[in-house]
Amino acid sequence: MKLDPFYLIIDSAAWIERLVPLGVKLVQLRIKSMDEAGLRAEIRKAKALCAQHQCQFIINDHWRLAIEEGCDFVHLGQEDLLSADLARIRAAGVKVGVSTHDHVELETAMAAMPNYVALGPIYPTVLKQMKWAPQGLERISEWKHRVAPIPLVAIGGLNPDRLDGVFEAGADSAAVVTDITLNADPEARTREWIEKTKPWR
Repeated sequence: MKLDPFYLIIDSAAWIERLVPLGVKLVQLRIKSMDEAGLRAEIRKAKALCAQHQCQFIINDHWRLAIEEGCDFVHLGQEDLLSADLARIRAAGVKVGVSTHDHVELETAMAAMPNYVALGPIYPTVLKQMKWAPQGLERISEWKHRVAPIPLVAIGGLNPDRLDGVFEAGADSAAVVTDITLNADPEARTREWIEKTKPWR
């Protein structure tokens, strides 16, 4: 499978409504704490918006809801991967992406036969405290060698100026959260990302 090189990660359907119409083709809805009714409402709205704009929609963590709401992709962190019913996810036709930060996690991820593997943080990130040091570009090349032909997603501290290096190192897609959501003009920054990733499509 092929992933769009620009992978936007946001925490609400409202963000999807703002940014996906600009030309975003790959988006993950990552909501950490919300009641189930609220989550379902967000997922349904986000899914409909993505369908309208031919954007690949990925749910973070909530694999049961992804199955029940007819979503076709879920992203699992390592803890979620351990507790997820992969057989049930596969039986429902849901594709799986997995986060990795070190060699042990990569082995765990590959055993799950994922549809893509994410590596991070590539650079220092403000999103959350990480126990892992920044991976750097060389680790992207190493990971790509180990996961190919599965797509590799780079995440953590990325911005438009760092994209060429990330793709040249072997990443298939570059994921972004704060460089867009904390930007003074998220729409303009999104357009910049779209433009910068065009040569890698």
